[in-house]
Amino acid sequence: MNSFFCSDATRQLGEEVIGSATDYQNYVLVECPLPWMTNAFSSKWIPHNLQILVEEVNKAKLPIRFLLIANDYTHKAEHTTLLIYQKQIGLSSGYIKHEFQLSHIEQVASVVKQWLWGKTPEFEIQTHITRDILICTHGSYDKCCARYGNPFYFYAQDTINNLSLENVRIWRSSHFGGHRFAPTAIDLPEGRYYGQLNENSFQLMLMRTGDIQNLKSVYRGWGILHPALQVLERDLMLSQGWNWFNYKVTGKILEQSLDNNTLLGELTFATKSDSIYTYQAKVVKDHSKTINVKSSCNATQSSVVVKYAVADLCLVAENALTLSK
Repeated sequence: MNSFFCSDATRQLGEEVIGSATDYQNYVLVECPLPWMTNAFSSKWIPHNLQILVEEVNKAKLPIRFLLIANDYTHKAEHTTLLIYQKQIGLSSGYIKHEFQLSHIEQVASVVKQWLWGKTPEFEIQTHITRDILICTHGSYDKCCARYGNPFYFYAQDTINNLSLENVRIWRSSHFGGHRFAPTAIDLPEGRYYGQLNENSFQLMLMRTGDIQNLKSVYRGWGILHPALQVLERDLMLSQGWNWFNYKVTGKILEQSLDNNTLLGELTFATKSDSIYTYQAKVVKDHSKTINVKSSCNATQSSVVVKYAVADLCLVAENALTLSK
């Protein structure tokens, strides 16, 4: 029996989690009862028309991430929840949520197709929910997500209930990457990724009070940004404090060396008062933190994971624009 756990090995190596968030244009989250197979959309409850749609989208390489989700009520629910999160363009606070309540899961493929064609699907609803937090518990994909994700899901659910946070939902989720950082989470609609979470860091992430520096060890990055820019955004977040979570951000890579060891990155953010600031920085390969690591419990060999650091950060524009209110 394979006794190797990638999450344990990663912690022992001291790998930084920053820069491991995935930049997806869209998330399609389909409520589906457990158990889930290794290939989640081959699971028992997934209808054939949805399997075909997921295959077609993946084959066409459309910027869409399909995930299965479930919570404590999924098996008992008389409807299927479908969530579509669509990335905002330009200065952004994350994603725009579209929530659909369907009478059965066979309707999911039809609704998603309408959305892909630019039509307005039926069954969209408005709710009081302002945050959907996904915890990966996909143990058939990687056993660390069972070992660490499952108990953390129950802790997270109990925490939400104990704090009476009725606007926050906790979901089990199928694989979204980074299982070597289990327990790992996505906080939507912002699209921020977290890993190696524990009770203290989860409450910090949830309530956004206390010492923001304690997020450094669990913050995987903001999924609306290129991975190399995530370390720049992290550093600005830690310097700006909790107000940063109220800002809108956009970023781009201006220059890139042929070996990808050095990039010139730019990040622009707008405060709540509509002041706009643009920073530029060199983002350079950090040789001291770049490591060889097994990326999953079933990996047969290690791979190089490049880590970046910020150098020569400077403010290049201030109040250059004013957003219309």
